[in-house]
Amino acid sequence: MSITRHPDDSTLMSYAAGSLPGALAAVTAAHLSVCPRCHDEVAMMELLGGTLLSDLPGAAMGRPVPAAPEIEYAPPVGPIAAPAGEVPPPLARLIGHDLDALRWRWISRGLWLRWVPIAGGGKLHLFKGAPGVVVPEHGHHGSELTMVLRGTLADTTGEYGVGDVCDLDESVEHTPIAGAEGCVCVVAQDHSVRWRRLLVRLARPWHGM
Repeated sequence: MSITRHPDDSTLMSYAAGSLPGALAAVTAAHLSVCPRCHDEVAMMELLGGTLLSDLPGAAMGRPVPAAPEIEYAPPVGPIAAPAGEVPPPLARLIGHDLDALRWRWISRGLWLRWVPIAGGGKLHLFKGAPGVVVPEHGHHGSELTMVLRGTLADTTGEYGVGDVCDLDESVEHTPIAGAEGCVCVVAQDHSVRWRRLLVRLARPWHGM
């Protein structure tokens, strides 16, 4: 696995501080479990944060309260090894280890969706795209984290492979396209999606998006 695209530093800092909504924390934890670079960066951020707290009068050092209790994460001593399966351990605790065993909801030609219950705020879902399928153009009223679990995905911000994360805010509108082998991704949002096409907006209540 060659990971080239990572969450923004601000996202990693929020994760280290325990201030990310549960859905975004879940995707970040999944990325950290397969990306030694980000794993070590968060460990350093937590170490620095603890050091700063210890210098404050009367402050007690302690690990920040996680946004999502079911997402466990322990900073590494050194580089970590990527898990053998497609589903990173933090995500596997929510959906299981086998993507092919999941039940999907059809939403349009070549696109399927599966909602994942998550504590701590935000929405978490998986989407599966057939080869070359296009997700309608949309923006966001907040942050969105997308991590590729299988295949590839591309949009105006670049191309993403397994383990890569697309970290977007409300300033970006995009039209994701599944690669030649299709894709399966996990997506977290802290606010609703802003769809451009009227037909898609009308279908939002049915899909819950």
